[in-house]
Amino acid sequence: MFLDPQKPIEKHRFRLPHWHQDGVFVFITWRLADSLPKEVVDKIRNERETWLTRHPKPWDLKTAAEYNRCFTLPLEDKLDQHHGSCCLREHHRIVTGALHHFDAQRYQLDCFVVMPNHVHVLLILKEGWPLEDILHSLKSFAANEINKALNTKGKLWQKTYWDRLIRSERHLNWTRNYIAENPKNLPPTHYHHWQK
Repeated sequence: MFLDPQKPIEKHRFRLPHWHQDGVFVFITWRLADSLPKEVVDKIRNERETWLTRHPKPWDLKTAAEYNRCFTLPLEDKLDQHHGSCCLREHHRIVTGALHHFDAQRYQLDCFVVMPNHVHVLLILKEGWPLEDILHSLKSFAANEINKALNTKGKLWQKTYWDRLIRSERHLNWTRNYIAENPKNLPPTHYHHWQK
């Protein structure tokens, strides 16, 4: 259920590096295309590229923690400021339905939260279902349904996503808590939280 460095890890890259290992918990975040102002994204991307040049992998735990402190958590803070259309506030049920549709077939859901402009999911990957294929199906279906509901066309989601394979029980508990606490300042009508 946790990342095993002794077993094969499939790695691919589309802007961000992505790792896959069957039967392992993975924490995933994806967001609406308009959820962050372009200047914020460009600034974070440039700073991250400079930092990565100075800190080549593999990282020790201290370096990984520094990366999260410098880039992951500030990005999450920006998302929680609810920039953009925040159309998931009214249409979170579409994403929720899509997530439940393939539960137990392509993955095993553990918990998730659909925020006004982004989604956090914790799930276990099933054999034969690459994460990029799972997310392509989820995002495509939800985008089509939300665009129909809004009577709009075009790009709904940011093309890429962020993911992290869960390393330990402590990491798993931290992630579950993060998902549960993410909407703490929102009224219940603005998000949907689900946990097994």
